Amino acid sequence: MSPELISILVLVVVFVIATTRSVNMGALAFAAAFGVGGLVADLDADGIFAGFPGDLFVVLVGVTYLFAIARANGTTDWLVHAAVRLVRGRVALIPWVMFALTGALTAIGAVSPAAVAIVAPIALSFAARYGISPLLMGAMVVHGAQAGGFSPISICGSIVNGIVERENLPGNEVVLFLSSLAANLVIAGVVFVVCGGLKLWAQGAVDEPDPASATGALSPETTSLTPARTATLTSLLALVIAVLVFDLDAGLTAITLAVVLSTLWPDDSRKAVGEIAWPTVLLICGVLTYVGVLDEMGTITWAGEGVGNIGVPLLAAVLLCYIGALVSAFASSVGIMGALIPLAVPFLERGEIGAIGMVAALAVSATVVDVSPFSTNGALVLAAAPDVDRERFFRQLMVYGGIVVAVVPAAAWLVMVVPGWG
Repeated sequence: MSPELISILVLVVVFVIATTRSVNMGALAFAAAFGVGGLVADLDADGIFAGFPGDLFVVLVGVTYLFAIARANGTTDWLVHAAVRLVRGRVALIPWVMFALTGALTAIGAVSPAAVAIVAPIALSFAARYGISPLLMGAMVVHGAQAGGFSPISICGSIVNGIVERENLPGNEVVLFLSSLAANLVIAGVVFVVCGGLKLWAQGAVDEPDPASATGALSPETTSLTPARTATLTSLLALVIAVLVFDLDAGLTAITLAVVLSTLWPDDSRKAVGEIAWPTVLLICGVLTYVGVLDEMGTITWAGEGVGNIGVPLLAAVLLCYIGALVSAFASSVGIMGALIPLAVPFLERGEIGAIGMVAALAVSATVVDVSPFSTNGALVLAAAPDVDRERFFRQLMVYGGIVVAVVPAAAWLVMVVPGWG
């Protein structure tokens, strides 16, 4: 049995044990990375740790730390109340507002995880207060980020268009952008209906509570701006500006701002460190470390090359879309596209498959799965959700991610590749 196949089978075993024995999957994945990396791939500790996502660790810790402080001093309650007033009490509009907001952020140049890190904690705080499904709200945020993620001036769009140009393939920036926008808009619409969005429309507008009323849903303390809340709002704005304008790291910036707030108002933030989503951090970092081992030992390239050598172009195309979706559920979407697009070049050059449609299908397949709890965006959503059963929410995200992996690549292939675009 080849080392690559062994590494894939071990990953399956990790999933089975974590599901049936309720063991943290990240801890299992660290053990698997140690075993497979050391015994099968002959990697030393440095080689195994090469896949540890240090940047994602800092983002998860920093963002959840900052928003734990925001929850403790009532800033998130104030933001939720402001959002209700903005949409005139129509709660059903809020998921779409969050979809549009994250889409706008990525379309103008924010990296997708940064946009999700900014929007998700606020969106999920709103969901918790008004009984909206956290899966619905989280999916709307992530799909919104991907909807705008391939605009001609976005980071992902620029990278993919650059790869296409470097490989001397026909390209169309507008088709790439509109394909991702349309696919994520359709998926968001389906999720909205399936996860209870129509019930939100049916209930109409909620009454804005009278802050002075003792029976109001929100107390005067919730709707007032204290010095701590003003400073926290300023910090959140500073986070947005630092990430979008100055291209600073979201995790390091968030931790720095959280430390400043903790120093100034220690009583409000004393418990915030304990509210960092440590089980989620362990889970995500462990799984991605194991995926890094797979990458180091060539398993991902091995699978892609095997598909690329298939003699039936349309079959190879759909399999590449599925590999892009499956691997991207655990790893960098842009990185996977950077590997898969070159693998598709040989049969694209024969003219049997339209290059524009194939690139668009790969882009959609590799990014819509970012709602998976093992991807950066899905992990941020999982970590940001307050007052939820995290194990149950994790399973919901995993099932939803599995459905997306199973359905979307085939749909993208059918719509974008089979007609022969480009």
